[in-house]
Amino acid sequence: MKAIVWSKTNCPQCDSAKKLLESRDIEIEERQIGLGYTKEDLLDLVPDARSVPQIFIDDELVGGFSELQKFLHGND
Repeated sequence: MKAIVWSKTNCPQCDSAKKLLESRDIEIEERQIGLGYTKEDLLDLVPDARSVPQIFIDDELVGGFSELQKFLHGND
């Protein structure tokens, strides 16, 4: 599995999501808003996004941190 994590600096939920993915040995590509990516880039992919993180696994939108927890728990 490969994850893309849209994040921003000083985001505890983003950090928690990355740690959870790392604990499952899931490869992470981080796309940080303000460091090479814009909010508009994220909104092009997820028009209804109101917060970060926004997480994709294998090119499928999972959602935020709580959705990631549910997704991974379902794959245990």
